[in-house]
Amino acid sequence: MSLVWKPTEEWLKKANISRLMQQNKIGTYEELIRWSVEDVPRFWRACVDDLGVEWDTPYETVYDDSDGFPWTRWFLGGKLNIVHNCLDRHLKERGDSLAILWEGDGGEIRKWTYKELSVQVSTVANTLQQWGVKKGDAVGLYFPMLPEVVASLFACFKIGAVAVPIFSGFGPEAVASRLNDCKAKVLITTDGVCRRGKKIPIKPQADLALQSVPSVKHVLVFRHTGETIEWKEGRDFEWVAASTGFNKVETLSCDSEDPCMILYTSGTTGKPKGCVHTQAGALVQIAKEVTYSFDCKPIDRFFWFTDIGWMMGPWEMIGTLFNGATLILFEGAPDYPRPDRLWKFIDEHQVTQLGIAPTAIRLLKKYSEAWVDKYPMKSLRLLGSTGEPWDEESYHWYFQKVGKGRCPVINISGGTELVGCLLAPLPIAPLKACSLQGPSLGMAVDVFNEKGKSVREEVGYLVCKKPFPSMTRGFLNDPDRFLETYFSKWDRIWNHGDWAYVDKDGFWFLRGRADDTIKIAGKRVGPAEVEAALMENKNVVEAAAIGIPDSLKGEVLVCFVVLKNEAQKTEALTKELLQQVIRVLGKSLAPQAIYYLSGLPKTRSAKIVRGAIRKKFLGEEISNLASIENPQVLEEIVSCQIFSNK
Repeated sequence: MSLVWKPTEEWLKKANISRLMQQNKIGTYEELIRWSVEDVPRFWRACVDDLGVEWDTPYETVYDDSDGFPWTRWFLGGKLNIVHNCLDRHLKERGDSLAILWEGDGGEIRKWTYKELSVQVSTVANTLQQWGVKKGDAVGLYFPMLPEVVASLFACFKIGAVAVPIFSGFGPEAVASRLNDCKAKVLITTDGVCRRGKKIPIKPQADLALQSVPSVKHVLVFRHTGETIEWKEGRDFEWVAASTGFNKVETLSCDSEDPCMILYTSGTTGKPKGCVHTQAGALVQIAKEVTYSFDCKPIDRFFWFTDIGWMMGPWEMIGTLFNGATLILFEGAPDYPRPDRLWKFIDEHQVTQLGIAPTAIRLLKKYSEAWVDKYPMKSLRLLGSTGEPWDEESYHWYFQKVGKGRCPVINISGGTELVGCLLAPLPIAPLKACSLQGPSLGMAVDVFNEKGKSVREEVGYLVCKKPFPSMTRGFLNDPDRFLETYFSKWDRIWNHGDWAYVDKDGFWFLRGRADDTIKIAGKRVGPAEVEAALMENKNVVEAAAIGIPDSLKGEVLVCFVVLKNEAQKTEALTKELLQQVIRVLGKSLAPQAIYYLSGLPKTRSAKIVRGAIRKKFLGEEISNLASIENPQVLEEIVSCQIFSNK
């Protein structure tokens, strides 16, 4: 068994999860995982008690699945509010402690204490109430990662409104579709955002979107960049400066099943899916993961490189503030103005938990190691990652260069539909490189073959066999699509749509999306396996693999590669890459063609958009480019250098 990290005695004794184990007389990691799914009500009751979730009215029943697994309801009879648990209850003991630290694209710093955040939240909540926003009304948040977006999110929670976070890089069409789907009454936005030294407008995009959103009657605008923007009298209002003398808004006691957020998936085709999350379900699941998997404590400074429009944005905000810790926010790019921006940021602000996508690490490791080596980053305790499978070289670089070989990589996987994780390591058990260690606590996950049988040492479907608190309460306005997406393959089984693999030692790995699977002459291969083979070459920064139709084999493999240096683009290198794939996967899975691109199209959450690559390659229409941060690279597909293996 080749392990990359083992827990120290300090981890075993002082980790938050050790407290839960001691209270419930659990001796080992394996016993803990079994215990967490054998008796679902018992585990979640123990978890909620240990976390210290505070209820206005205690729940009577942990869950009720009488209407079926897909429609399970949780913590019935209970009343609470996320804001009370993440903010109000901390004010007496931690009111003067730092709640938020933000660094701008130009290096400017802003800080809010818990008391200051509370005043900001009440100020926004008061404005929403003046505009007639009531419990259950939707409020759009089209906003970058500024402290004001945290205040806006929690203001919605505070009064029982439903927050609808929207990626700040979306265009008007994507914004309008989401606001119309949820019938938002208010939009909270900003004039713009700064990135790589440039001011990027956001309010003009919002104005275009709102031309086709009749439900939005008021727009709250925070001035960030100071650029001149158009103003619609009677609809647009300046962000109100917070004041301790401003009317304090009482936190509403909400039913456990009251919706708190609608998170939209960001696919490149079809209508976005609105995932409905609840006050209790979201709070308990997120608190469990940030507290146990990431061992978050009040002394910590938690940072995830993300956006409010990705589930990791609300996830880190709720989880960090629930624990009374400091939420670290970041504007801009990790390699601007210099390649050491992120490492300097971590070192100076004493970040304790860092979360980032593998794609971002592949970007940063292309620079000289001197940029990362100059910063000791001694404050780091844990490293986090999610979004896509790792390649071994990038994983080891992250572990050794960033974590200095002492921080466990808490590699998690879940989704917008869960606002949480199916797989998540705990810092009390060892890790293998690139693994996700095992199931997230309380998640009855398994790997099924095509016949619905549990398998090991074989790639299969990642499934969940029992309900969990944070699962979406259907898709907004589209319950049939929800059932078709997750429950149509097997009865009473959540089919997540990922390929997973459990090795002989019991370590779990992801192998990419099942709907990305390529079938060549009856052989099934995941894009991640092909991409990992290509990235073994020291000249390759990243890669993407797709399958295209073939009359003889059904599908053939086509690959797209990004190089560290354009000068390396030679036929000799291409043949070398071809042989590399053959060596790893066999001659029958040799790529038909290898293309070179300047970059791969990705969402802001750093997921490679293989579907868009495939459509562009085949000359098919891409119905929605709004979720792609760099759509211009798609145009390279029709003219880039190609090597054919025909």
